[in-house]
Amino acid sequence: MRSYRALVPNSFTMGNMLCGFLSILSCLEGNAITAAWLIVLGAFLDSLDGRIARISKVSSSFGVELDSFSDFCTFGVATAVLIHAFGLSTLGRWGWIVSGVYVMCSGYRLARFNMQATLEEKKKFLGLPVPIASLLLVSYVIFSYELWGEIKYIELLISMIGAVSVLMVSSITYETFPENLSTVENKLKFLLLFAFIIGVIIKPRLVMFPAVLAYMLTCLVRELVTMLRGEQGATPLNRNSKKRSGKDGQSQN
Repeated sequence: MRSYRALVPNSFTMGNMLCGFLSILSCLEGNAITAAWLIVLGAFLDSLDGRIARISKVSSSFGVELDSFSDFCTFGVATAVLIHAFGLSTLGRWGWIVSGVYVMCSGYRLARFNMQATLEEKKKFLGLPVPIASLLLVSYVIFSYELWGEIKYIELLISMIGAVSVLMVSSITYETFPENLSTVENKLKFLLLFAFIIGVIIKPRLVMFPAVLAYMLTCLVRELVTMLRGEQGATPLNRNSKKRSGKDGQSQN
């Protein structure tokens, strides 16, 4: 019975993988918007499979591995094909290098995730999640086509690709959306998520890109503030006192 129940979350995972494959085919046919929205659909399916697995209590290492393969197909390879085909192809070999770096960083991020993965819901992500990195780039494609009918400001696109590639392999933590309203912080997160959903329903082509960008910048600012507070707390006097206490403790032993 357990194996049959696992078919439900795994079908969402396979749907995500299929979206990535269809997105690549759409790129080959010259349909940038269709390719972009297929990746967005893949992200939606990806957001459901893990939750459904935990609710149905069929989480497994196999599901984690399958999910990572699907993510690499959709948010790694398909996304790189999209941004290269419609944004970086004019750069020649440099376009290959930039999109190739993104693919390699997304693969590294997913491999690291698998090494550290547990079957429980995580409160934070180590490094920028690959679906978020993909959504930033894909939503920019949708945003650009809505405003200008093509991808504009290639320099900005390259900067974003470089930024998300670095952030994916970094040790910066990113917030997850909780599944309960037990704390004020969780309630605020749900309120922001609700506002994002409403905005996407009303103006999806214009809201998605700034919303994903705002999420990334918020996490970066929070991490920077945390680092600055830690450095301010570790004053020379405090560090010296810690060293002395450590030496005293060793002498007593």
